[in-house]
Amino acid sequence: MTIKVHHRLLLTGAAGGLGTALRERLKTNCDILRLSDRQNFGPASGGEEIMLADLADAQAVDAMVSGSDAIVHLGGVSVEGPFGPILQANILGLYNLYEAARQHGVKRVVFASSNHVTGFYRQDETITADHPARPDGLYGLSKAFGEDLSRLYFDRYGIETACVRIGSSFPEPKDRRMLATWLSFDDLHRLITACLTTPVLGHSIVFGMSDNAVTWWDNSRARHIGYVPQDTSDIFRDAVYARTSSPDLKDPVAQFQGGGFVVAGPFGY
Repeated sequence: MTIKVHHRLLLTGAAGGLGTALRERLKTNCDILRLSDRQNFGPASGGEEIMLADLADAQAVDAMVSGSDAIVHLGGVSVEGPFGPILQANILGLYNLYEAARQHGVKRVVFASSNHVTGFYRQDETITADHPARPDGLYGLSKAFGEDLSRLYFDRYGIETACVRIGSSFPEPKDRRMLATWLSFDDLHRLITACLTTPVLGHSIVFGMSDNAVTWWDNSRARHIGYVPQDTSDIFRDAVYARTSSPDLKDPVAQFQGGGFVVAGPFGY
């Protein structure tokens, strides 16, 4: 059973893939789910509010955050690409979000970070949240900035944040890499629920993964959150192996945890 500890929960990036997957699930976590994205994505249904906002617009973000008790922040650019949009949404936009949270007394944020913060570690390594960031591109770099920004706002203003380094959250793994990085939608909801309800969150970095037999990430630093994944990529292993070829171990895509992101671009500004 999900405990409702927040009256109004703000979900940014509500029109995206993960936002869409979480929309109904997160209604169990609150009385009112406030949904936000940059462009119109349709009307609100029962128990919902919709407030459109461009993250780069500080006034719009301030209005979006006002009255919220906690924030699940999925908004922003979610792929590698030119620096300009990443700068506006993921860097300036995140600053606007935390400033609004500070101004309105919001004390808990679940920030969608990414496995691409550490994408240049090798696939034959196991890392913890204590390992230094090794971003695999501009997108990963923006998420590393977000983790540092959220730590500043915790240390200075007491805003607790879970930086969730989401792996690959899809209905099922698409390739062999995702056997290590897969996060089911239900486990994503379990993880966010744990981050919202644990008594003391602090500033925590959590790897967003299901209970996969093969993994590159040691999540032991996040045991205080209470996340217990229930799903696993292992049930898809035979099917994934049958439809994919063995990796070329000389290919950087197969060498590094970031996969294709380590060779994407350059995209310029």
